[in-house]
Parts: sequence; structure tokens; C-alpha cells
Amino acid sequence: MGDTDDYIKPVRTVFVTVGTTCFDALVKAVDTHEFKRELFARGYTHLLIQMGRGSYIPTKSTGEDGSLVVDFFTFSSSIADNLRSASLVISHAGSGSIFETLRLRKPLIVVVNEDLMDNHQSELAEELAERKHLFCARPQTLYQTIATMNLESLLPYTIQVMLQQLLSL
Repeated sequence: MGDTDDYIKPVRTVFVTVGTTCFDALVKAVDTHEFKRELFARGYTHLLIQMGRGSYIPTKSTGEDGSLVVDFFTFSSSIADNLRSASLVISHAGSGSIFETLRLRKPLIVVVNEDLMDNHQSELAEELAERKHLFCARPQTLYQTIATMNLESLLPYTIQVMLQQLLSL
């Protein structure tokens, strides 16, 4: 008793979702050693990647070497359970993914896919980031966002907030 080996670290999962699209740039950004090391240093234990139609295959890890446990899948009939169990969500800029994550009051980093033509989704992500409901990044800035993020600075996005914002338009 009292032995430090008996301590079980609580599971803290980062869930990454690209929706039904191909967003290999995001999957590659979370699959770097530097990125995973930063997540682990911040107390996260698992990284689960929903990679959609992408062709880039991330590296799995069992975490037995004292590192982050990493797993991935392509599609699921529902990611609701993954969102509910996540400690942090990293998502593409789809409005469904954004609002479902905010409804669950999960910390969220939205990564804008710059390869999409006429990317109206970035406007939504940038506006919600400006209002401090989420963090907004690009694949090339995601590591810096993780390294400097302060989850305490995020404000909950509630129905009352949404109504106030709509009325102010």
C-alpha cells in the first residue's frame, strides 16, 4: 500500500475527428512524436483518431513504453460515445461536430481544412474562437495551439449564449 506502482493514472482521451472527409493533414499533424509527447506531458493518456476517407495511416501504440496509447478507425455509425468520453476534442470545422462537442461542454480545438474550396466553415470556427468557446488552428499550427492552450480560458457555449448572440446580430 502506498506504493507508487499501485497508482493508476486516470484515462484522459483526446478524440480527433475528421468527419466523412479526407483530412490527412490533420491526421498527420496529430501523428507526430512531438505532438504526442506534448499531449502526454499535459496528462492525456489516450489518442483516438477517426480518420474518415483519408489514406494516411497513423501509428498505433499500446502505451506499454510509458507513452500515449494511440488507436484509430475510419468510420462509425455514431461518434457520440467518443465525444462524451473525451477529455479534449480536436475536430475538423464541420458545424455538426462543432456544436455537438460544445453542447457536451467538451474542450474543443477546431482545425480548419485549408484544402477545401470556399471554406465557409473557417468563418464559424474563427468566430467561435474569437468568442472564447473553442480554439481554432490550422494543421501547421496545431502543435503550438496544444502547447500554449489554457482550457480554463474557454467559455461554455449554452443555449442562452447562442440566443444572446443571435439577438445581437
